[in-house]
Amino acid sequence: MRRYLRIKLAKSAAIEYSARMRKPQAKLIELLPMLPPLPGWISAAPTETFEAAAFRSGAALAHLTLVTAAPDMPLALWRDRLALEAAEVCLGLAGRREGTGALRDALHLTKAGDDPGPAGRILRQWSRAVARPISVAQLSRALEGIAPERIALCLDATGPTPVDRAAQVIEAVLADSPRAEVAALILADAVLSKSLGWTHILPLLSLRLKARDLRLRRDDLRLACHRAVADGVRQAVPVAGDLERGAARLRAVAPKLRAKGAVRAVDLFLSRDALAPATLAREMHDSLSDRAARRLCERLVELGALRELTGRDSFRLFGV
Repeated sequence: MRRYLRIKLAKSAAIEYSARMRKPQAKLIELLPMLPPLPGWISAAPTETFEAAAFRSGAALAHLTLVTAAPDMPLALWRDRLALEAAEVCLGLAGRREGTGALRDALHLTKAGDDPGPAGRILRQWSRAVARPISVAQLSRALEGIAPERIALCLDATGPTPVDRAAQVIEAVLADSPRAEVAALILADAVLSKSLGWTHILPLLSLRLKARDLRLRRDDLRLACHRAVADGVRQAVPVAGDLERGAARLRAVAPKLRAKGAVRAVDLFLSRDALAPATLAREMHDSLSDRAARRLCERLVELGALRELTGRDSFRLFGV
């Protein structure tokens, strides 16, 4: 009887320990950070005069400047996530209806040196454009086929407001190359960001401009750009809030990770929209094997610090 009780107690303890190990071991955070929302009046009026649209876009950009200055904002991750959304819009301009999942697959699951296809090429352009500080050399690398001299002229655009300068760039690029919509939008957002004093491109105009807007010229295009900026900020701010909270969860569990190089892996996830375990292992070849990288990603999902983005059992991608 005593032996039976000992066996039963041992089994109960093992089951309890196993269940405890499956649950997140870290109490993440009592209060996650919350960004101030964009004031409703900025996005309330659908139709307006040019002056009202310019005022709204200026107010939206002023609010966005406060968001970019948040102390724990994962800016690189935010830029890369918005680059994904901008690439989806650019694909739509080309008549292709591919979602963010297809875009991620095209870029991240293509072997180095292979052609990722139209979707992957557009996302690669955007990811490269936002990854490093704005410069002629950096944009020349991202925008294949656009002469450095043209890029330099765009970055030196002048005008009364940052949005006006961006509109001038769109008009100039499309006048020379009517089918270069992706390059025009990347350069427009580069000029907008540079004019605002930011070191990196933050996609805004490209999130909301439509194909019919790109056919406009002069004041009509400027009006469309002011409206797109206000709408782009409205789209970008909630993304920033979600990522700031996700980054806080990821930082909170980092001390609990035992894998070698875990801190560096966390830093990578805080700067990339998505990573495959194989890519993570390649980036950290001195400390993580493919298997260790896969186990680390799975552990972070268990802890609620990462998401598996594909819903698949293989060829998976992970991100905040």
